[in-house]
Amino acid sequence: MRESTEAHTGTAIITLANADNTIVVVPGANGLVSADDLAAVELAQGDVAVSQFEIPLPTIAAFFKRARAAGATTILNPAPARAFDGELLGLVDILVLNETELGLLAEMELSDTDDTARFVDAARSLRASEDQTICVTLGKRGVLALARGEPVMVPGREVTAIDTTGAGDCFVGALAARLANGASLREALGYANVAASICVQRMGAAPSMPTAAEVAAIINPAPSSGRNVDPPPAPP
Repeated sequence: MRESTEAHTGTAIITLANADNTIVVVPGANGLVSADDLAAVELAQGDVAVSQFEIPLPTIAAFFKRARAAGATTILNPAPARAFDGELLGLVDILVLNETELGLLAEMELSDTDDTARFVDAARSLRASEDQTICVTLGKRGVLALARGEPVMVPGREVTAIDTTGAGDCFVGALAARLANGASLREALGYANVAASICVQRMGAAPSMPTAAEVAAIINPAPSSGRNVDPPPAPP
């Protein structure tokens, strides 16, 4: 961490209506992060390097180049949404984005109610290489992944959403954590879906993030602690 006297701390202003949110991001000191600031970050084979768009794009590119050289997997969440060049996209192993971000980058009008095939076409138009994976989060519908050109749909978990703030960050973090632990893509996507489903049932961003134990309790619920008791004998 480096302190700066050139700018204030990065700030996000969040408004909430009908469980959905709008976020205005003021980068502040985040906009000053340079490749030199990331030089001390150690990267090794099997690591997962994650970024989104709250720091400068050249810094992200430099970070991903180092990650690739070390044999790490790179994950990019292009949020807050903005266009970026093909050089950065080519450094991304897994691109995770929602339908709004996908629509912006693919230059298509998309809605979360669109047919799955439409999202597949949009994702295919973005791929920088055949082995690049693109994951499109679709809220309660789950997540659609285009992996090696083949679509994989992982259904969502039906819950009552209270506040969706931070759900995307939760999904990306959970996905990265499972992949770093050696999980398959499908398993990691399912885990991330569950984590995000817990997140949206709570208010706030950081306070709504679930623990690994909470996610595990839903994926692998404990057996009932009650003992099976034989019914009493029928009266003669």
